[in-house]
Amino acid sequence: MTLISVAVVSLEPPERYLGQLVKHFGHRVPTTLEEGRGSITFPFGTCTLVAEGSTLRLRLKAPDAEDLGQLEHVIKEHLERFAFKTKPDIAWVRDPV
Repeated sequence: MTLISVAVVSLEPPERYLGQLVKHFGHRVPTTLEEGRGSITFPFGTCTLVAEGSTLRLRLKAPDAEDLGQLEHVIKEHLERFAFKTKPDIAWVRDPV
């Protein structure tokens, strides 16, 4: 079973934070970065990022609840660090598929 978690975060400009996250992790794990979207593939799951208007949509996929929790923590911690001036509200919503 694959577990999914999503968050929609208000940020200005979302593309900046999308790029920061992808480039930061790109030194350690496989990533992709295109205009307005990107992905980060960790050993414990995948994060897909999409910039839409003034929001950054994050979609996480992991094989189990423990890995999904780790992925939520890692992405949230880094995004909060990069966007420390705006203090983004990151609320994960889990949806098993």
